[in-house]
Amino acid sequence: MASALRPAILRHALGAPASTRALTTSALPAFRAHHLAQRSPLALQRATFQTSTKRAILPALPQVIRGTVNDPVTVRDADPTHGSYHWTFERILSAGLIPITLAPFAAGSLSPVLDGALIGMIIVHSYIGFESIITDYLPKWRVPITRRILEWGNVLAVFVVGWGYYEFETNDVGLTEGIKRIWRAGSSSSSSSSSSSLTS
Repeated sequence: MASALRPAILRHALGAPASTRALTTSALPAFRAHHLAQRSPLALQRATFQTSTKRAILPALPQVIRGTVNDPVTVRDADPTHGSYHWTFERILSAGLIPITLAPFAAGSLSPVLDGALIGMIIVHSYIGFESIITDYLPKWRVPITRRILEWGNVLAVFVVGWGYYEFETNDVGLTEGIKRIWRAGSSSSSSSSSSSLTS
């Protein structure tokens, strides 16, 4: 703690009036010399850090004022589907994912209906999350083409992932059983190797 406070104390002492500065510097000549010897590498590090190049993802736009300062602010019409209803649906969906994810593993049931509900909720939850990222970081007025491409890509991903889940459910073991087999894969191989070593 004391070593961290020394530079601040010295700067305060050197910025003090002449009578106080003479007393402080004469009382601590070794401390002052030690601090000045360490000062140049620190200044060099700061200069190196501050002169690093800036890499902006989206460059800053020209500062343009649209209209005048006396123009009224445009306020959109209130719509509960764009506000509270949408927010409530997202929270219910997020909270509902917790029990429906744990239920198959806790109860041990392999119901296709439960698997389908889990898959549907995961797809909708992921779609809403990616849609929020696109809406927040890519405004229509700035990057309209990129925004439209990513919105359609998000919709396409829903269909591709949904089709993949459907194939996995109907032609394979299903999501819950697949996760169980992956979870037990390491333990079964280690137990079989240990049993084979015991028999030999």
